[in-house]
Amino acid sequence: MADADSLHDMSSDLDPDPSAIDADAEDDEISEQGVDAGSRKKSKKKKRKQKDFERSSGDSDSQALNDEHDSPNGHIPVMDDTSEMNQSGMEADSEGQDSKDQSSGDKSSLSRAEPLTNNAGEDKVTLTGLHKIQKAVELLTMHQGAPKTMDEATKKRYQFWETQPVPKLNEKVTCNEAIEEDKEQDDIRPDCYSLPAGFKWDTLDIGDPLILKELYTLLNENYVEDDDNMFRFDYSPEFLQWALQPPGWLKEWHCGVRVTKNGKLVGFISAVPANIKVYDKEKYMVEINFLCVHKRLRSKRVAPVLIREITRRVNQRKLFQAVYTAGVVLPRPVACCRYWHRSLNPRKLIEIKFSHLSRNMTMQRTLKLYKLPESPKNTGFRPFTPADVKDVFNLMRTYLKKFDLAPVFTEDEFRHWFIPRYGIIDSFVVENDGVVTDFVSFYTLPSTVMHHPQHKTLKAAYSFYNVCTKSTWLDLMNDALITAKNMGFDVFNALDLMENKEYLEELKFGIGDGNLQYYLYNWKCPTMNANQVGLVLH
Repeated sequence: MADADSLHDMSSDLDPDPSAIDADAEDDEISEQGVDAGSRKKSKKKKRKQKDFERSSGDSDSQALNDEHDSPNGHIPVMDDTSEMNQSGMEADSEGQDSKDQSSGDKSSLSRAEPLTNNAGEDKVTLTGLHKIQKAVELLTMHQGAPKTMDEATKKRYQFWETQPVPKLNEKVTCNEAIEEDKEQDDIRPDCYSLPAGFKWDTLDIGDPLILKELYTLLNENYVEDDDNMFRFDYSPEFLQWALQPPGWLKEWHCGVRVTKNGKLVGFISAVPANIKVYDKEKYMVEINFLCVHKRLRSKRVAPVLIREITRRVNQRKLFQAVYTAGVVLPRPVACCRYWHRSLNPRKLIEIKFSHLSRNMTMQRTLKLYKLPESPKNTGFRPFTPADVKDVFNLMRTYLKKFDLAPVFTEDEFRHWFIPRYGIIDSFVVENDGVVTDFVSFYTLPSTVMHHPQHKTLKAAYSFYNVCTKSTWLDLMNDALITAKNMGFDVFNALDLMENKEYLEELKFGIGDGNLQYYLYNWKCPTMNANQVGLVLH
């Protein structure tokens, strides 16, 4: 995925001047040329782990999670990182201005604390001075971005989320049930929410190649980047159709925003239906994904209105729960997973600074370390075909029952998600004596390499769903690595959910530096460990 750290970009770019809304709405040239690259934050790590550029359904979605800082009044009905499924409004809390005021004050406090040095052997520091430093550091830390750990989150106020049907961060949950009852249709707003002046709604028909290309361009130029602005997801138009049009998809859930004056697409959010098992209960809900707002409009409160509108549209279909992921901590994660990365083309990864040479390692030794066999070990390892659907579908349904958060696929959904599509999804089985016993799949998500003179694309494979009943996890996944390497992938990514920890370290995966949080909206249940999660969102 993407490094979910960049999910707070939207709130960090907020423009407190309301007049800017109309000013930018009049701008016909909302394009990359108008983006001041120098204004984007750059996070430098003195000693970095392998570059984390990971996928979460909250990617850009979570840019809005922090829009609770954005507005002085109102609430944000979100269904995904901020995507609630109720009508309580979607502007945000007044934390934004408060944070700015506190931040400037904090800097001066820190400056005043400079005399805290031991002169002439002094051992003591006044309690008042220490308190000032602690408070200044905490406030500065919180201003730098959304919290990524529970420890950071407990120091933050979530005024908006306190109004929403989600568990509190410190709440001990022992039940497994909805927080609020389903709404009556008469209680759901019938009309679209109002957009800022200069913008209009547009339900996107992604079956139209021109509209699909517009969506591709919006995401390619404005979706998630890593902290250092070195990599950016490059979803292909075909990938978008695959991800946004599973069985049961609705056109009205492909929700776009355009500039009224020139028709330019500047915002998008989507929902797709899914039957999700949470512990011992199944619930039909939606997955929220692809929330994206043009970089120059992230001060216009377009994202909050997008989330409120998708919430309204989903509610109209009598669905009131959602699942989503994000790289930041909000009230309250049901699970926390970690991305791991396996180098397939280590020379290129080092050249583009996705990873780096370890201490005391040369390039030659690194290439030898990550070298893979030429062909798979399992003799029955072969591509998955439509003729395998029935057998593998049954394998998958049985396997996923052991997890506490997992999809319950129909056979049609299984066909959609796993029948191979070139450049999108690849699936393989192990068959011996006419019996399919094992299954492995990974999807393709390349990233644009932003500032490299030679390499322009990072080709990444993302582990999807795998089932191992006869082979070993090491042999099965090593065969997947060999196949991905032979197909030209540069890196193979996997979360530490399901039974993936059985092979990650042994197969030389390196741990990423960011977490992926799983959330449920309008549902509360006990938290779970990563190995209890059987759900992968693309």
